[in-house]
Amino acid sequence: MRTQVAIIGAGPAGLLLSHLLAAGGVESVVVETRTREYVESRIRAGILEHSTVELLRSVGLGDRLTREGDQHRGVYLQWPGERHHVDFQDLVGRSVWVYGQTEVQKDLGRARDAAGQQVIYDVRDTAVHDPADPYVTFTVDGAPHRLDADVVVGCDGSFGPTRESVPGTTWQRTYDYSWLGVLATVPPSTDELIYAWHPDGFALNSMRSPTVTRLYLQVPSGTDIAEWPDDRIWDALSRRLGHGQDGWKLARGPITDKSVLPMRSLVQAPMRRDRVFLAGDAAHIVPPTGAKGLNLAVADVALLAPALVSLLREKDPRLADEYSDRALRRVWRCTHFSWWMTTMLHATDDPFDHQLQLSQLRWVASSEAGARGLAENYAGLPIGF
Repeated sequence: MRTQVAIIGAGPAGLLLSHLLAAGGVESVVVETRTREYVESRIRAGILEHSTVELLRSVGLGDRLTREGDQHRGVYLQWPGERHHVDFQDLVGRSVWVYGQTEVQKDLGRARDAAGQQVIYDVRDTAVHDPADPYVTFTVDGAPHRLDADVVVGCDGSFGPTRESVPGTTWQRTYDYSWLGVLATVPPSTDELIYAWHPDGFALNSMRSPTVTRLYLQVPSGTDIAEWPDDRIWDALSRRLGHGQDGWKLARGPITDKSVLPMRSLVQAPMRRDRVFLAGDAAHIVPPTGAKGLNLAVADVALLAPALVSLLREKDPRLADEYSDRALRRVWRCTHFSWWMTTMLHATDDPFDHQLQLSQLRWVASSEAGARGLAENYAGLPIGF
């Protein structure tokens, strides 16, 4: 097989890149290790930045998002006895949308189906060869295949094979706590997300739809999910989220999914070697506290797509040469914001840390400058920042 751009990974980054490339007259083939059913059902991010929503709408992918998504003006910051609303719309004129990654994935899949996009799912033994004149090898049902391309793009996540083809410097930080995340079939108990600091550990009250609530608890790294039966989870969430505070109640319901999510930051530079490029989690990981993972992937491919169109159709390499530096500027800004949110809200064993965190929370809640900084970063910087 031969194509202009071989895309490894059929998650949101890979399918959005193929969509943007097609609009620019560049063909692509997408290969994916998992089945389509798995990719479309895996539980991931749920918050879309203002700029992500604008981009999806501008390329014909925003209809269902607008109908079924939930626009949020801001978030609540909480600590014992206090809850404060940070209104992004008032502070910076932008909002965020609750619309699960599973739904973005389905929208992209349907759009690429309609366009006749070639996506090969359930492949094995994927490898990238010769970055200067790249090709991809893989097997399907045990049969070997080779895909030659002018460019290869790795949208294959932090454990995919493409990163190995782009040597560079890696910066990383692993946190000594994790998130226990649950999906519950119960209407959300809040109109907007609650980020709660508590001496027992952080908690987040989020949502996925009018009937499904998404909730998280800070737990020690290495936690065994079997140690957390449903009643223990609900009791911890009620305590940390302030059930009964000023009459607010946390509604309980059947838990349909629960998992433990490690917390880490990772950035690799550069995000390109010759004709192999990285985008999304293949190049960077952020803790989910700042809701940046999916949005960073969208920003990456929004920069990369016009660069590849210019390179392949106009033989102009300038945007492709600038891609890594431009993308990393935003990556580091979002990495810092995610670290800032994480360290402000997650309890440690140090009472000194507790007082610093509470001081920072009070400042953000009471200072327009502090609130504006949170709002600007959370609602999202422009794609080309």
